[in-house]
Amino acid sequence: MTALLIILGVAVIAVGYYIRLNNKIVWLEETVGNAWSDIDVQLRMRFDLVDNLVETVKWYAKHEKDTFKEVIEARNKFATATDVKSKAEADNMLSASLKSLFALSEAYPELKANENFLNLQSELSDIENKIASARRYFNAATREYNTKIKQFPADILFHKEPKDYFEGLEEAKKAPKVKFD
Repeated sequence: MTALLIILGVAVIAVGYYIRLNNKIVWLEETVGNAWSDIDVQLRMRFDLVDNLVETVKWYAKHEKDTFKEVIEARNKFATATDVKSKAEADNMLSASLKSLFALSEAYPELKANENFLNLQSELSDIENKIASARRYFNAATREYNTKIKQFPADILFHKEPKDYFEGLEEAKKAPKVKFD
């Protein structure tokens, strides 16, 4: 009888542990999804702002077609991106092209003083800060989830795939090279 109670107690503890572990993984997975949603909202806000920014700069710098082409290509790549990795690549491409666009404004003093341009630049700067913050939160949530699913016994019990991080590419972090012929 005592042995049966011990076996029953161990079984209850094991089932309880399994349920607790499963619930923790579900919670972490939802946290990652929520964190991605925050990033996606900020990226979409920036995405929408880019058209206004490009149109404002185009008006002043009609002959700078290559820069505009890069920004538009990056924007289009973002529009077709579907997963974290492809959106991160599109985001990095857009960040690099926007740096070139802002560097271009240095050659046009009237543009630098334009109120609409300054407002758009300020909004974009604010969104960039929000994206950076959301990216840090997302990557922290992703790290916690990936760590939990790789630990024993979760790795054996659940067989979950790790989530991708939202990381910047090195070339997107470099300052743009501007040449005026």
